[in-house]
Amino acid sequence: MLHSKHSLEHDTAAASANGQSSDFSIDHKWDHISKLLKKQIGDTEFRNWIGPLSVCAVQNRVVEIAAPTRFVRDWVAMHYADKIKRIWEAAYPGDVIGIDIIVAPEFSTPMEAANAATANDGGHTGGNTSLAQSYAKDDGQTEESSEVNNTQSPRIHCALDPRFTFDNFVAGESNELALAAAKRVAESSTVSFNPLFLYGGVGLGKTHLMHAIGWAVQEQNPTRKVMYMSAEKFMYEFILSLRHKDTVSFKEMFRSVDILMIDDVQFISGKTSTQEEFFHTFNALIDQNKQIVISADRPPSDIDGFGERLRSRLGGGLVADIHPADEALRLKILKSKLRHMPAVSVPEAVLEFLAEKITSNIRELEGALNRIVMHTELTGREMSLAAAQTVLQDLLRAYDRKITVEDIKAGVAKHYGTRPADMDSPRRARAVARPRQVAMYLSKVLTPASLPDIGRQFGGRDHTTVLYATRKIEELMSIDPALAEDVEKLKVSLQHL
Repeated sequence: MLHSKHSLEHDTAAASANGQSSDFSIDHKWDHISKLLKKQIGDTEFRNWIGPLSVCAVQNRVVEIAAPTRFVRDWVAMHYADKIKRIWEAAYPGDVIGIDIIVAPEFSTPMEAANAATANDGGHTGGNTSLAQSYAKDDGQTEESSEVNNTQSPRIHCALDPRFTFDNFVAGESNELALAAAKRVAESSTVSFNPLFLYGGVGLGKTHLMHAIGWAVQEQNPTRKVMYMSAEKFMYEFILSLRHKDTVSFKEMFRSVDILMIDDVQFISGKTSTQEEFFHTFNALIDQNKQIVISADRPPSDIDGFGERLRSRLGGGLVADIHPADEALRLKILKSKLRHMPAVSVPEAVLEFLAEKITSNIRELEGALNRIVMHTELTGREMSLAAAQTVLQDLLRAYDRKITVEDIKAGVAKHYGTRPADMDSPRRARAVARPRQVAMYLSKVLTPASLPDIGRQFGGRDHTTVLYATRKIEELMSIDPALAEDVEKLKVSLQHL
């Protein structure tokens, strides 16, 4: 039986009688835990997933936390429950032994109030609907309200990030084709290429360009319907429509837009039913001369798990790649970002140093600049090259040391208790094959080695084996928090050898 929030003081008093910490009410503790968690995960994630939660009961030292919908409950349980438990144990030792995320809309914080509270606490909403709010509308507070949502109001909103505009996009040789094509799509109701397919590695600007298209189109012609979403969200909406036997509304919702933008389409690889629906949606919009913009981490021809006709369709327009930024472009990006930051002084020599050292992607480059700016702002000390090296010493160590495939094989073998020789052996037992796949994945992520080169260093395997292994680990990490944590620990340990 659930306790109401009014009965929590009784639980706390009982906990005190059992020798547990009870210096504060449970609501006070949850407020404290939430703020600590927010520091760890950032404003956006907090607003999307933690803001709508509230403590609804404490039973036998297990804290029951209310979520507004099943989807939010499942997501929070998978991604945040362990973090909440660790923070709670550290802040209030002996207070709880477990965290249970339940669906209890009557206890969970209303979405609008959660967003407002986050904004008042310094969070940035940008006027957009939170993910949890969007999913709450999707999943419905009850089965009855789900049906109302499905039939009376659209579930999808075009939530665009106000930071991602063409004005804020820094152009260079590595992205000039993609930028020009994106601007052409935004400026004209009809273009000679459809779809526009953008591809490139993580943090190179694909999502930025898609949001910029949306902003520009809405500014020029507010009557045009723009829909942007991730491929995972498309899949979720499709599954939801099947669950509620309402595929007609789903089809109408997507096929009534003027511009459809789907981000990270590689995530529906292998999802046959979702691909089939996406293919039909794609064709319907093309036939109506509606624009489609797609992004992925690789070109259509390299995406395994896609049917040939869908792969052909995706590659039938303009395929524009975005290369990693060169040092000159990285310096331009840093200067551009600095202009939109607090009025602190960062010497040119420090910016040049960052542009030279941080080469992986723009997100890490921006993260390094943020750390330097915050250090300067909080300490009041002038930033120098020596100070920058100290502030970023952990990050710089990872870049200065060249990790080899052999280092990775040895580290993974030690972590999983296997022999390094097993990495090269033909054995396919799970106890050997999974660590080998993890090692291949980390070799691709942490070294500049090509897939064929990695394969050669794993017993002369073909590059397709390496490609399969990396994609398999990516897929498993998205659904298995334990594996994701293992891989992250290995990555950190290898970078700091």
